[in-house]
Amino acid sequence: MNARTAPAQIPGSGTLMTLDEAKMAIGSGLYLSIAADESLLRQLPAGNWMAGSIPYFMGQTGGATSRDRLFVSQMPVMDTAPTLRWYDVNTLRNVALDGPSNGLSVLIVPAFSDVHSSFAREAPSYEDMYLKPLVGWIAGIHLDDLGSAAPVLANGQTLEFSTTKALAMHVPLPESIYPRIEILNLFEQGDGDVIRFPSTGFSAKECTVNGRMANLAQYLTENKIDTRLPLVADYSGAMINVSFKAVDEANGVVDFYAPVFDDIDYRIARPVPDYAKAFAGAMPQDAQNAGWACNCILNYLYGELEGKRTGTVTGPMTFGEIAYQLLNQTMVYVSLETI
Repeated sequence: MNARTAPAQIPGSGTLMTLDEAKMAIGSGLYLSIAADESLLRQLPAGNWMAGSIPYFMGQTGGATSRDRLFVSQMPVMDTAPTLRWYDVNTLRNVALDGPSNGLSVLIVPAFSDVHSSFAREAPSYEDMYLKPLVGWIAGIHLDDLGSAAPVLANGQTLEFSTTKALAMHVPLPESIYPRIEILNLFEQGDGDVIRFPSTGFSAKECTVNGRMANLAQYLTENKIDTRLPLVADYSGAMINVSFKAVDEANGVVDFYAPVFDDIDYRIARPVPDYAKAFAGAMPQDAQNAGWACNCILNYLYGELEGKRTGTVTGPMTFGEIAYQLLNQTMVYVSLETI
């Protein structure tokens, strides 16, 4: 692909492009999901695209941090064209209801926003959730910009930008096609203590450890817990992570990247010695057919994935992943299957 030729199709789960290449892809009329630094997003022309800010990627040659390239994925257009729709804290509960009767919805949510918090806490209870396929990711910023910039989303059809609203692309599919959503989680529960929480939230002071009350920050510090390892809950065989954001021992508070819930048993995850090798080994053979994917920035950072490949699947490295509900430290990918 070069800047003079608009691509007929973007390969696999997407690819890193220059600004000129991305403009050509937009100009060709494709429906696109784009991830890039805000400065690049604001230079894109109107077209059939949705975007969120992030400068971390798993590209075609490996992990990369870039403010001058964009990660571009192609959305399928079959019987009916996809539609774009904004959601605020009052309307986000309709995101699954608004999804096509047969198809896929891709949702981008700005990190640290009210819609981020609302989705994380309430998504499992949304009407039609788990009945209609929903994936997506949490937009972020370069870690050097924390405190000085906010994650941003963009609707390419209107060139509207927002730091407070979520954006979905609803993609209808013919009845003969269904989207298969897969979660690749390298982590499983360790053999350590069972931790439970008295309430749902993004932070916690008190918890129970094997049934006994404890301060979580004190427990983590005294037991020298590696907080690069997430808490893991077993949802009927599905391992769901909650990653540690910060441990404030002085004030006895622990912050998380996703909420902990009050009716779930958690354990600290088993260590993963080599992220890149583990991803490549855990990747199913059919993952090479993925048409859309994202992975977690914590995997990127803790696994030192810059310059390393994690198999054939590419995508943005995000501040959170969505496979119906908010996830941490996972890879999410979608393949289109024929019935």
